[in-house]
Amino acid sequence: MHSIDRRKLLTQSGLGFGALALSAMLQRETMAESEKPSGLPDFAPKAKSVIWLFMRGGVSHMESFDPKPTLNKFAGKSIPETSFAKVQDPKLLDRVRVVVVNDANGQERNKLFPLQVGFQPRGQSGIEVSDWFPHIGSCVDDLAVLRSMWTTDDNHGAQVQFHSGRHMLDPRAPTIGAWVNFGLGTLNANLPQFISMGPRFFDRGDGHYLGPSYDAVPLKIDPKNPLDYAKPEVTLRAGEQAAEFKLLGKLNRLTQFQYPTDPQLEARIQSYELAYRMQTSVPDIIRFQDESANTQRLYGLDQKETRPFGEQLLAARRFVEKGVRFVQIMHGGGAAGAWDQHSGLRKKHPELAMQVDRPIAGLLRDLKQRGLFDETIVVFATEFGRTPGSQGADGRDHHPHGFSIWMAGGGLKGGIAHGATDEIGYHAVEDAHYVTDVHATLLHQLGLNARKLHVDGHKRLEIDYGNPIHQIIA
Repeated sequence: MHSIDRRKLLTQSGLGFGALALSAMLQRETMAESEKPSGLPDFAPKAKSVIWLFMRGGVSHMESFDPKPTLNKFAGKSIPETSFAKVQDPKLLDRVRVVVVNDANGQERNKLFPLQVGFQPRGQSGIEVSDWFPHIGSCVDDLAVLRSMWTTDDNHGAQVQFHSGRHMLDPRAPTIGAWVNFGLGTLNANLPQFISMGPRFFDRGDGHYLGPSYDAVPLKIDPKNPLDYAKPEVTLRAGEQAAEFKLLGKLNRLTQFQYPTDPQLEARIQSYELAYRMQTSVPDIIRFQDESANTQRLYGLDQKETRPFGEQLLAARRFVEKGVRFVQIMHGGGAAGAWDQHSGLRKKHPELAMQVDRPIAGLLRDLKQRGLFDETIVVFATEFGRTPGSQGADGRDHHPHGFSIWMAGGGLKGGIAHGATDEIGYHAVEDAHYVTDVHATLLHQLGLNARKLHVDGHKRLEIDYGNPIHQIIA
């Protein structure tokens, strides 16, 4: 059985499987069954699913959810170099790179850069949100805005760190989506537990030492071909494909009789069966013809700028409605990510904000009107913020020392702004949170104790676990 070239067998047979689903079939983590979680929550959950929206490149916190009018007052003045010495955790001082004063051309990079957009108090809470995000701003009473995030990677490998809690130079560790997949049982046996849409670079895996079966299944919004290699190589009638699948299942069961103690074999059989069922269930979910015109407009499907991201968010709602635990959506193409505005921030940030603002607000409203908001957590995140000082004439550099994200739904408080950066948005100075605090909060709301998620032989650091942010939990 193990000597067969299964990839060739499956892609050339009538079965057809998604590329990542196939990877999960052919490789399975090897820890004993007794080491795996039960698939049940550790305590009563407040949420069932997560929709994780990640803006690749580094959204400027000062032009989105953390206004700093001091930047306008002191624009053009230099930041005292002594302020660079502060870090959130002295124990991590050797892992935090300080912003340099001069760039490669010898130009100063520490002159304060004024805000590039106005802010308005929004909703009953009066939380100020940038004019580049008016639709999200209209939903601010449903958001828990975290203005005091920090991380240690000042380059775009911070995308890896935000998802896993580990620096890109560290050995790879599972992402938050993989841990959720690992810790909880399925809600729908016909769909994957963990789905990813949008561009990924740096690290395209999730399970790592948990095994590829805990990787996200990558999907495209294309009902004809949502999964790579999902179609048979040759045209077959449904009956012929079913017969091939039945034969392969019979062969696997015979092998299972021969090797009754092999945990990998049963896992492989289950993966085959899931991939077969996904061939019909996944395309059905990303066909939007049965959605009303009002719903499609809500997500911005009537506008070319908002349609691509809106389709992904509408698919995300339909997936969680059917029981998918974790839907991860990346926005911003390119290796670094489109939000990486070292120049032209005033032009490029509003273009990108327009692509996501209306669809995200539509998602929040749609979840509420369908009764899904209270059991679904929506996360809006990015790998770091941007510097309060200018880079070149009209951009901002990477900034890991203090930045903003927000979370909503799933038993979290709405209409609150938690934590703070200093007067120029440089350091997280009040209720600072490392990225794994976000992970711990999600796991807590899903009914999981982060400290019970471990694998023998793989040491987790104390910082890997994080702490639930109880101040934003209802």
